[in-house]
Amino acid sequence: MTSPNIVTPIAATVVDVVVLAGTSVREGAVVAIVEAMKMEHEIRAHVDGIVSEIFIAQGDVVDAGTTLMRVMPQAARAAVDAAVDVADDASTDKGAVGTALADLRARHALLQDAARPAAVAKRHALGLRTARENVADLCDPDSFIEYGALAVAAQSRRRTVDDLMRNTPADGMVTGIGTIDGTRCVVMAYDATVLAGTQGHRNHQKTDRMLGLAHDERLPVVLFAEGGGGRPGDIDMPIVAGLDVPTFASYARLTGRVPVIAIVAGRCFAGNAALAGCSDVLIATRGSNIGMGGPAMIEGGGLGVFKPEQVGPSDVLDRNGVIDVLCDDEAAAVVVARRYLGFFQGASKTWSASDQAPLRDVMPANRVRVYDVRPIVATLVDDDSLLELRPRFGAAILTFLARIEGRPVGVLASQSADGGGAIDGDAADKTARFMELCGAHGLPIVSLIDTPGFMVGPDSEAQGQVRRAGRMFIANAQLQVPLVAVVLRKAYGLGAMALTGGGFHAASAIVSWPTGEFGAMGLEGAVRLGYRKELEAVAEGPARGALYERLVAQQYERGSALNMAATLEIDAVIDPADTRSWIARRLRFR
Repeated sequence: MTSPNIVTPIAATVVDVVVLAGTSVREGAVVAIVEAMKMEHEIRAHVDGIVSEIFIAQGDVVDAGTTLMRVMPQAARAAVDAAVDVADDASTDKGAVGTALADLRARHALLQDAARPAAVAKRHALGLRTARENVADLCDPDSFIEYGALAVAAQSRRRTVDDLMRNTPADGMVTGIGTIDGTRCVVMAYDATVLAGTQGHRNHQKTDRMLGLAHDERLPVVLFAEGGGGRPGDIDMPIVAGLDVPTFASYARLTGRVPVIAIVAGRCFAGNAALAGCSDVLIATRGSNIGMGGPAMIEGGGLGVFKPEQVGPSDVLDRNGVIDVLCDDEAAAVVVARRYLGFFQGASKTWSASDQAPLRDVMPANRVRVYDVRPIVATLVDDDSLLELRPRFGAAILTFLARIEGRPVGVLASQSADGGGAIDGDAADKTARFMELCGAHGLPIVSLIDTPGFMVGPDSEAQGQVRRAGRMFIANAQLQVPLVAVVLRKAYGLGAMALTGGGFHAASAIVSWPTGEFGAMGLEGAVRLGYRKELEAVAEGPARGALYERLVAQQYERGSALNMAATLEIDAVIDPADTRSWIARRLRFR
């Protein structure tokens, strides 16, 4: 299919734009004139059709390959006209009602993907779906009720009514209410095939309307956020900067009130990215790019020239914690969104679980050997219920949503395979945010602990460790949900306290496997510091080494799980195979 884009073959300055949006053109007709090296070049249409969008103005400087305008090919225009004709023929009513109904059907025909085959084909060629395809996949069949469908871009002073209806359907955003696995939700999808999914005046109005309904009726929100941010071309309204819109504050206000989910595929910049960043969870595809400013804004700020693919690529944002769940494509992202939302839809009546006996053998015999905690978590929770958030960011603490006996829970798990499980700044930020999420939506927290404490040292402090560690204690202090702590092995210092609600007895319950070991700091370090004089009193050599080993052994005996339980610093020591049932029984009392 012929591309609708008319591009300039050279870097040049726009001398004249010969046509207007909505103008019919013939193949070969001059549509613009550009100047390079003091010579003028004619830019001609490459197909018969209608000029649907113009992206340039006189005096603009453009690079080679820049899209100057788009032309809806005549074949696509004919398909639209045919859809309108069918709508007209479908009306059997007579009189004024019949005429109005035919007009309505014609307008709704223009909203459908079939009315813009060239735009849809271009979208599919990129391996992406249309906004309406995503909404249809997310919502239960026949459940979606669209709001604001008949809106068009606020550009009537520069474009014809027919052009706006055909080329700016729904003002580039599909909004409405549908059910997702039976739960009523607000669903909003920026349409990247309409003015690049930008935020126009009327789609801001639509967004604000839906966010108000979400707030008042406590409806979860799912936002397909792809798009280029604010749209400067809406000139119908007396607006200077447009900074008084309530959209962003209204969206952020939903945090903690209802689940708020963003899905991003393709390019998501500026205002669209700001909304995505305010979401409880951000699900993105591997081909996505997300940034608070796109290439034009970056260049305009004098910060360099970049391709869109260089700004906020998914691999970088997956590692730095911006993206919560990374998916292969939009279909997979929709599946994850459904799964995520399911954790806030109540307990499941049916569930199954693995045999728990293998938990007795998962801990390495060598007490300083690292291991992957994920198999332990997967065994403890219901089968196929795990959803990990931000797996590559702050990996010393893993965060999961899961179910235990059908009940949704949040799970924190120390990952000794990453820095020995020491909690660095990233892990502290990640954990605090996760606690806030669980607390806001009433999910109990299960904390699986094997940590030597907070990461320390000059490099760590250079990363703001003091404030970031403090955020964990603040998040703990705000919790109104039960936190059940299970010490798998090491539980040292302030880091262990931060994973148990702020202190061992701040937890709803704290138990330990028999392998648990406890101390105000690492026991070897405690011996070196606390018994320095005794050690220095013995000549360096085998005798000092033997004394050191004996003192360390005494510290381990003193800090053993059994001794901690005997002194009531923890509540119980349990068989690892009983961990799941112990947690489930404790949570039943809530």
